[in-house]
Amino acid sequence: MKSLNPPLMQWTVLVLVALLSIPAQAQLPDFTDLATENAPSVVNISTHQQQNIRQQMRRFNIPEIPDDNPFGELLKRFLDEHGNLQEDEVEKQSLGSGFIISPDGYILTNNHVVAEADEIIVRMHNRREYVARLIGTDERSDVALIKIEATDLPIVKIGSSKELKVGEWVLAIGSPFGFDHSVTAGIVSAKGRSLPSENYVPFIQTDVAINPGNSGGPLFNLKGEVVGVNSQIYSRSGGFMGLSFAIPIDVAMNVADQLKTRGHVSRGWLGVLIQDITGELAESFHMSHPRGALVARVLPDSPSSQAGLQVGDVILKYNGTELRSSSELPPLVGSSRVDRPARLEVLRGGKNIIVMVNIGELPPEEDAQLTQQVKPKIAKNRLGVTVSDLTEEHLSQFALPAGQGVMVDSVTGNEAREAGVREGDVIMMLNNDNIENAKQFGQLVKRLPGGKTVALLVHRTSGPMFLALRVPEE
Repeated sequence: MKSLNPPLMQWTVLVLVALLSIPAQAQLPDFTDLATENAPSVVNISTHQQQNIRQQMRRFNIPEIPDDNPFGELLKRFLDEHGNLQEDEVEKQSLGSGFIISPDGYILTNNHVVAEADEIIVRMHNRREYVARLIGTDERSDVALIKIEATDLPIVKIGSSKELKVGEWVLAIGSPFGFDHSVTAGIVSAKGRSLPSENYVPFIQTDVAINPGNSGGPLFNLKGEVVGVNSQIYSRSGGFMGLSFAIPIDVAMNVADQLKTRGHVSRGWLGVLIQDITGELAESFHMSHPRGALVARVLPDSPSSQAGLQVGDVILKYNGTELRSSSELPPLVGSSRVDRPARLEVLRGGKNIIVMVNIGELPPEEDAQLTQQVKPKIAKNRLGVTVSDLTEEHLSQFALPAGQGVMVDSVTGNEAREAGVREGDVIMMLNNDNIENAKQFGQLVKRLPGGKTVALLVHRTSGPMFLALRVPEE
């Protein structure tokens, strides 16, 4: 038998020693104890709602037909055949999850799980069922608080979503498609997400598998603490596609406390419309890098208006919290106490100033939509944009004060097109100067520095917006 030579043996021993000294690869977390301990505090929620056929007809703008009209009977037969309706009513059901937050039966879930329900049934881990009473709902945050008549119930441990980190493991318990107490796990993908449906909730994004029936269920960290309420998914198919969103537990508990004590939720309100600062806009505002929330409109008679906040201001900090993007501002304002002062650090005219705003209460409905009409007296300028003065009718339709803004009738300049200027826009501000009329607009355009990027504030159907416009050379 051939033996290894001494140098080779020494080298082999060294390699083996090195391999043995490498620490064992970190194992994936074990969720068994977490799931076992918290399953009793998670409930299945089912709802029933009786909907009258005539109410459904009104909802879809179907005119009511008298009972003695033969077409009325025909319509009922059609609905019976294709809608599985019983006489004049149809039963609508929904399914979701929730979790117990107090031993005496208070349960947190989603608003969309229990909205408009005639009956709410809560099924516990031990299969016992209760009829729940609705304490209150908040559509803006999609949070609802319900209560069952019971005592000594197992409760979840409430954590803090503020301490949650991107990349951290999280676990969800719920009833996807009715399969009670299903457990799924993943990581935190991002924090502070602003979704189109809700600007006042800084959602937690995860890759935890969430499906219909998980809504309202808890999201746990590895300590067994609830850090979020599973609420939404992003999907093109209707099923899970790797993007799920949870309401931070700090937000949800604040809403629950208000629903319990006051029956409704109040939020702080500044009264401004804001947008992000792009790289081009940052250059036009002489900023080293994009950050903060750019004020595109100050609503009349709002807290911001009374405090002297101006269109074109860039809000850099809110009560000491630095704003990386505009989406971070609404949740901070919304969670502020009404009728208390807030300290805003604002960039105005290249200088940082402090503006103190007395926070108001967010109105039930905010109407920031503007209608617009296009019409004609033309004034040309070097930007390749033709504009006209606003008529009294335009001012009324746009809810604008007299002597502000011009209507864009056509866009022929390449730079204006690339900036996004459209026919029908109302130009309100150019390079930090308010626009009064078409003549003054033309004078301002003549003084613009060639080759530089300037900010242009326009109003359109979607609301006010700043555009970054590169001025063509002379």
